[in-house]
Amino acid sequence: MSRALPVSLAILACMETASMAEPIALPKPALKGKVSIEAAIAARRSVRSFRKKELSRAQLGQLLWAAQGVTARREGLGLRAAPSAGALYPLEVYAATKAGLFRYLPEPHALEPLASQDPRAALSEAALGQEAVRRAPAALVVCAVYSRMTGKYRDRGPRYAQLEAGHAAQNVLLQAAALGLGGVSVGAMDDAAVQKALALPKDHEPLYIIPVGYPD
Repeated sequence: MSRALPVSLAILACMETASMAEPIALPKPALKGKVSIEAAIAARRSVRSFRKKELSRAQLGQLLWAAQGVTARREGLGLRAAPSAGALYPLEVYAATKAGLFRYLPEPHALEPLASQDPRAALSEAALGQEAVRRAPAALVVCAVYSRMTGKYRDRGPRYAQLEAGHAAQNVLLQAAALGLGGVSVGAMDDAAVQKALALPKDHEPLYIIPVGYPD
């Protein structure tokens, strides 16, 4: 009798097919909401327990836009929601959901399907068994590609990329609060295990996992 593949191997097995799929367009992000920035700051708390209710595509898109979405254009360059040293944008953001694994594409504001198998169980194990990662309807994974920064900033490049990850994570958590959702910034993880669980490129250094959903 054949044994089921581990989640990470199953993701690898379907990545070639999934990566050939067309990007999934996200609804246009809202630029006005019912909650002020001050109210969102006051409401933000770390949430680790979530209801069994999926996020809509619009909600997921809004969270990803808050992390790395294009908010303006200057000299042909798409400027993003989180400040970036030299506008070099070293971050890559992934979304792990029941429907599979996706990479956020800021310029078209779309999802690139990478795998159709739910990676949250393997991601939770890589995050030292944290159940919030497994049970949240969406877990955003913020990674840095340091080489995008070190060419200009040398040894300080990784620091600038890490600072940018913090900016992006706070944007996500404030956006979640504004949407009536909750989340938590997870930094405790085995970096190599996260890369393996999601079949990430070797130069994608995981910095944050942000489970998001409806607070329980």
